Amino acid sequence: MSKLFRALALVLLAASCGGGSGTSPRNLDNACSIVKERPEYFKAFKAAERRWGVPVHVQMATIYQESKFKSDARTPFRYAAGVIPVGRQSSAFGYSQALDGTWDEYVQDTGKRSARRDRIRDATDFMGWYMAETQSRLGVPVSDARNQYLAYHEGRTGFARGSYNSKSWLVRVAGEVDTRSVMYAQQLRSCRVR
Repeated sequence: MSKLFRALALVLLAASCGGGSGTSPRNLDNACSIVKERPEYFKAFKAAERRWGVPVHVQMATIYQESKFKSDARTPFRYAAGVIPVGRQSSAFGYSQALDGTWDEYVQDTGKRSARRDRIRDATDFMGWYMAETQSRLGVPVSDARNQYLAYHEGRTGFARGSYNSKSWLVRVAGEVDTRSVMYAQQLRSCRVR
């Protein structure tokens, strides 16, 4: 019996040390509910807003679209012959779905060597860094959720070339991000979180 108890305690201890459960908040359509359920999210959003100037609601709408607030989100597997897994569609991972190369650039620029994509504070800081750079390089205001999302998804070079213009589904999604951003902004004002 004591061996079983020790094994169970070890499993529970190991589970509690992970980078997060990976689960999303319960009501993703209500910004007040999200920040009430996960107050550490709001602290992370506000820190990124202070550092990079990206409004909380823009960050929230982008994270919703990228990962549905799931810390360990990944792209789907690709399959050869319809059955043999040959790897994921991309290296995107975590709340912000940052690609390996872009994440490495962020770590290099900021010196945050211990940053992790599945930690909300690091993911929001990454997003703030990326969007502030987009504003600096391309003139897209950090408050412009639609165009910031298009640049985030396509990369700055792709956005500058207008690569999204041939992707009607992406233009639609960017519009949805913008709509969600406005909704989150209104909700955050009504619940008076600061």
